[in-house]
Amino acid sequence: MGLYKQYFQIGQYARNHLLGKKKKGKSGPPLLILKNGKFTNSRLAVLLIGVFTLAMGIILSSIPWVDYLILKNLRLWNGSLSFQYWQKPGVLRLTKVYIFNVTNPDSFLNLGEKPRLQEIGPFVYREDMEKVNIKFHDNGTVTYQHKKILQFVPELSVNKDQKITVPNIPLLTLSTQSNSMSYLVQRTISFLLNLKDYKPFVTVTADELVFGYDDTLVSLAHSFYPKRKRPMSRMGLLINRNGTLNEVHNIYTGMTGMQDFGLLEKLNGADRLPYWKESPCNMIRASEGSFFPPRYYTKADVVHVYDKDLCRVMPLQYREPVVKHGISADLYTPAASMFETVDQEPDNKCYCPGNDFCPPKGLQSISPCQFDAPVYLSYPHFMEADPALIEHFEGLQPVKEKHSSYLKIQPRLGVPIEAKVRLQLNLKVDQARHVTPVAKFPSIIYPIMWIEEGIDDLPPPIRRWIYLATTFADVACPLMTYGFIFLGGCILVGVFINGYKSLVFTKETIEISMKSLRRRSSGYIAVARPKLIKRDTYTLLDLDGVEEIDI
Repeated sequence: MGLYKQYFQIGQYARNHLLGKKKKGKSGPPLLILKNGKFTNSRLAVLLIGVFTLAMGIILSSIPWVDYLILKNLRLWNGSLSFQYWQKPGVLRLTKVYIFNVTNPDSFLNLGEKPRLQEIGPFVYREDMEKVNIKFHDNGTVTYQHKKILQFVPELSVNKDQKITVPNIPLLTLSTQSNSMSYLVQRTISFLLNLKDYKPFVTVTADELVFGYDDTLVSLAHSFYPKRKRPMSRMGLLINRNGTLNEVHNIYTGMTGMQDFGLLEKLNGADRLPYWKESPCNMIRASEGSFFPPRYYTKADVVHVYDKDLCRVMPLQYREPVVKHGISADLYTPAASMFETVDQEPDNKCYCPGNDFCPPKGLQSISPCQFDAPVYLSYPHFMEADPALIEHFEGLQPVKEKHSSYLKIQPRLGVPIEAKVRLQLNLKVDQARHVTPVAKFPSIIYPIMWIEEGIDDLPPPIRRWIYLATTFADVACPLMTYGFIFLGGCILVGVFINGYKSLVFTKETIEISMKSLRRRSSGYIAVARPKLIKRDTYTLLDLDGVEEIDI
């Protein structure tokens, strides 16, 4: 390295001296920086890749591109992922029925004993459901109807053909309503009922009670009652669940915003429930159960769900975050105000039929949805109800884990990943002393059966889509965006370091530069030769400022 260094110093000094040039400032030979190679196409390509990767990382980290992709597939339109799930869910939706069999009907009527109730069940039905008659509208809503088919699942059920003794609902409904009639009418009803030998209890199978059996009183009511109050032609508690339901739903698709996503806009063309006269009981701003406005956007702690069987909108209160199959969800349970008394919750006053009887805590009338029959809703086994209701019976034991309702909703998508709604149907009986067949039946709120509806899990394709859109995206997307920034930065740093290294002296670059310097030195001498010939004397080069050459 010393030889090369001296070569540069002597050559530069000689050139300056011969040409009569003097360098300002430092008298020593300056540092000669030599550049090796050229800025190649491959190096340019790497530089562009680094800039592009860095820019992509910065852009993706500053815009909500994940939310855009999720919302695009979450909104309902013919072709979105959510539409396929919504139109025909493919989930295993089960309806479980538990019926209260009374084992001492005669002692209850004649001796005043408490009814001894024996819970029989479950009778399990798989519900195949799809949306039909679908029509999208320009205002961001879609109209449709439900088509449901209930199929008995024997492997999950007890024997559906076993006999069960339950109250005679048509007879007790008629006798209760007769109390508002004149004495003459009551005696006439009593006479006609005696002719047919009606009894206050009937023995039927579970399948008959659920899906219908022939009853003369029901047939007469079906023939002569006004259309709004006209029951089906047979007696069955769930008889109107099979087939295409009459209700026409109109819900928001999310195209106008996620605040209303999945909520009812109209029901049968009306913006109010027809069963109740006053607000808030007749409001329909609720989900029908498929989608809810995502809490990620609304920040709301209360959601509402509508079901015709409930005859109302059910408020659900947020309780806590939960995780299922690695998917985060929010746990909701019914609000405490749902079956509260009117003294504690004045808004429930509009659920009192005729405002002449408001039930105790834990009950709510659904008679407008049951052809004006005195049917009341409660939680199973009168859970969280007035203790006086359960004291009239033997065999009722409310258990919160078994009888409570809940929904688990993914907060970013508003999709339920697990749901259980458990409710009990009760018959309000008013003693009719002038109607002989039921004269001994006391006034009582009598439990008939309770139902559990819901889903335990989603199909794997739907669950996988939800997992990718939430749990996976929450981790992978930040890693990808910041990974782009890191990778792009590393590429650019590498390109500049590589370029810097090309300016460092190497043996090869020095050899090339020495050859170039020799050629230039020859040119300098050729230019200076005329001047040297004209001189009379020669000047000896002063090498005092130059280090000795080690050879």
